[in-house]
Amino acid sequence: MYNEYFGLKETPFNVTPDPKFIFFSRKHMDAFSALVYGIESRKGFIQITGDIGAGKTTLCRAVLEKLKETRVQSALILNPCLSELLLLRTITEDFGIPVKAQNKKDCFDALNRYLLEQFNRGYNSVLIIDEAQDLTLKALEQIRLLSNLETNTDKLLQIVLVGQPELRDTLNQPSLAQLRQRVHVRFHLTALDRQEVEEYILHRLHVAGMDERANFIFTKEAIDLIYDQSRGIPRMINKLCDWAMLGAFSKKLLTIDDKVVENVAVEAEGVMC
Repeated sequence: MYNEYFGLKETPFNVTPDPKFIFFSRKHMDAFSALVYGIESRKGFIQITGDIGAGKTTLCRAVLEKLKETRVQSALILNPCLSELLLLRTITEDFGIPVKAQNKKDCFDALNRYLLEQFNRGYNSVLIIDEAQDLTLKALEQIRLLSNLETNTDKLLQIVLVGQPELRDTLNQPSLAQLRQRVHVRFHLTALDRQEVEEYILHRLHVAGMDERANFIFTKEAIDLIYDQSRGIPRMINKLCDWAMLGAFSKKLLTIDDKVVENVAVEAEGVMC
């Protein structure tokens, strides 16, 4: 609605995980590097955690975009709230493996054959499970068994568990000791600091097509308030900035100050979650 008014080619503050808009704060760059290293080095299990809206899914999609340049086959599971059999079938389907059978053994066997074929062709295979904190203990144990698919020297499947901080608590349960011991790369995403919030806002405006005017849309006081209200969480920053730009558009303002942000923050009270 406000794109043309501000000279934008597209909406800059959507909450969808578009890797084109990823902002590499120091923490996000470290997490990105850890993910790429863990996958390319065939480390097996990788664990990425962070608060709601910290940018975990966007980070994973950016990694997958990066790995398209290499010999990597990937599967991305966005809804792990499935039975063990349905989870297995979903994994095989996302890899593009045709499985007609309805039991776990046939799914495992089909996946093993596929992974060996990819390995012999020089390809690496990665499975990313988002919202992994929702996996049941039985499902996590089944995921652990997938890590047994290996040659004498290499893991055939790199498994990335991405989730909220509760995932760490779940993996610390005694019954999951074997899985926990197989996690070779761990990283926790934290919120952006004040300077990073400003850089994040400008980055998204520039990616969306704004010229040098991007530096003058939000005042320093507005960014201070956005930082305070969002607690440095990217998804919350997006919501506040989107509403603020809409509010400025409705009032025919070209500059967004702290008053505009304060107004939308009050209106958004109870929605910022």
